[in-house]
Amino acid sequence: MPDWVHPAAILILGSVLVPFFKGRVKKVYLLVLPALAFLSVLTMSEGTYGVYHFLGQEITFGRVDKLSLAFAYIFTIVSFIGMCYGLHVREDGHHIASLVYAGSAMGVVFAGDFLTLLVFWEFLAFSSVFLILYRRTRAANNAAFRYILVHAFSGVCLMGGIFLQYTQTHSLAFNLVDLSGLAGGLIITSFIINAAVPPLGAWLPDAYPEATVTGAVFMTAFTTKSAVYVLARGFAGAEILIWLGTIMAVYGVVYAVLENDTRRLLAYHIVSQVGYMVAAVGIGTEMAVNGATAHAFAHILYKALLFMGAGSVLYMTGRSKLTELGGVYKTMPITFMLYMVGGFAISSVPLFSGFVSKSIVVSAAAESHLPWVWLFLTLASAGTFLHTGLKLPYFMFMAKDAGIKAKEPPTNMLVGMGLAAFLCIFIGVYPKFLYNLLPYAIDYRPYTPEHVVWTLEILLLTWLGFYIYIKKLGGESTISLDTDWFYRKGARHFMWVADRAIAAADTVVGEGYKTVVLASSIRTASGSLKFDLGIIDGMVNGVASTVLNLSSRMRRVQTGQLQHYAVAIMIGLFVLLNVVFFLL
Repeated sequence: MPDWVHPAAILILGSVLVPFFKGRVKKVYLLVLPALAFLSVLTMSEGTYGVYHFLGQEITFGRVDKLSLAFAYIFTIVSFIGMCYGLHVREDGHHIASLVYAGSAMGVVFAGDFLTLLVFWEFLAFSSVFLILYRRTRAANNAAFRYILVHAFSGVCLMGGIFLQYTQTHSLAFNLVDLSGLAGGLIITSFIINAAVPPLGAWLPDAYPEATVTGAVFMTAFTTKSAVYVLARGFAGAEILIWLGTIMAVYGVVYAVLENDTRRLLAYHIVSQVGYMVAAVGIGTEMAVNGATAHAFAHILYKALLFMGAGSVLYMTGRSKLTELGGVYKTMPITFMLYMVGGFAISSVPLFSGFVSKSIVVSAAAESHLPWVWLFLTLASAGTFLHTGLKLPYFMFMAKDAGIKAKEPPTNMLVGMGLAAFLCIFIGVYPKFLYNLLPYAIDYRPYTPEHVVWTLEILLLTWLGFYIYIKKLGGESTISLDTDWFYRKGARHFMWVADRAIAAADTVVGEGYKTVVLASSIRTASGSLKFDLGIIDGMVNGVASTVLNLSSRMRRVQTGQLQHYAVAIMIGLFVLLNVVFFLL
């Protein structure tokens, strides 16, 4: 009996058997796999497991400590919730991709060396792209293509950084990375691409809204939070992350203001919320790393819940634009209430999970004497409530009735949402549960009178602003340009250059080759042929003719009479004896 079972092995290898089950047995099996993965994490002890030697290096599949365990717990929990939410999905390939994706994230979390990290990093990218492709729309196919190109570039950066790191240190161990060299620069570039840090993060709001209803739930949990984990593991205290994270927090909120698509609006708020985590990793103190971990834990739950709510509306109505929705709460009241739990959690309303996690990051900024960071993170929190907690639910569920006849989604979807909503409230009411999982000991009390009053004042002022400007905050049928515009347009121009300029140049070069090189080659070959036929063959034929004539004459010497041969021998001996006497 092994003393340690990798949860990634349970999820990835278990996915192979999915097509062999049918009906209810398959549904039970899909829930058993993440449940077993959770039990595997629950029974782990801190230490190092799964160590192998390869090319003189230690390959470590299981580095288990408080940091990796915290992320492993939430990854397995959300895997179970996501599977429950997606039990109605019929495509086996979709379930397999979901399980491999979740397992790959677990592999990243427990990787103790760069080689193992790279392998699971690539699995993370290539398994998740199928959750977009299974949408089976042209927009989804295009988004998936752009998504995999960006993440392939991320993998190339990571591979190059690992190679340089190994040449410098002769070690593949994944610990704190020196950011001063090119190796560290390439590695952190790969990490911040997956964390969706602007200007390298436009892939997220481009791809997530085009994923399947269930696939988007999984995608909100793993890619960006795996990136937060590796940043905390390899670059805690890197000052550049403070400012990148702060920019992210504001950037995502600003773009959410402009969005009309429900899931794209929520995607931009992923960028904003991950910004808090990136900034906390950059601050690098124990409190800040605790804050990044706690907020990642809470964020995975409430963001999954928000995407499940918006996805349920899309699944039941076929619509995702705020300008096309309204009045849905009448026919989907349970979905509406569950969504609002997620809205309150992300907005840091007291008694919900975001209140007890996000405030750790903000407090860490204040304790580190970073007033501008504290200010912008506070403003971003207000903006989050404005759009995710007020604007989106109002125009999606309430507002003017659009006359949409819908009903509640399937029971499994409501159960998945209910589980996430329960945990959002449970953590908010009992934060000690979350704090006990954090990598460092923490003595933080979120429910102080000052903190509660200050938060409620911000929320009240935000609600007042929404009430006053409600008519101007509605969605508009417009397209927001993000940094992906550059590579979208750049790709079009590249294809134009390839079709026109490069093709024309290829024609000119081809004709020049035919005229100069090929013609010269033909003339040279013709001359060589004439030389071969006229001189070489003549010499060979002449030698052959001479040999034939000589052999013909030699034949005449052979008369067949014995006396002639005896005379020839005597003459030969006479000549030989004369030669010998002459030499002596």
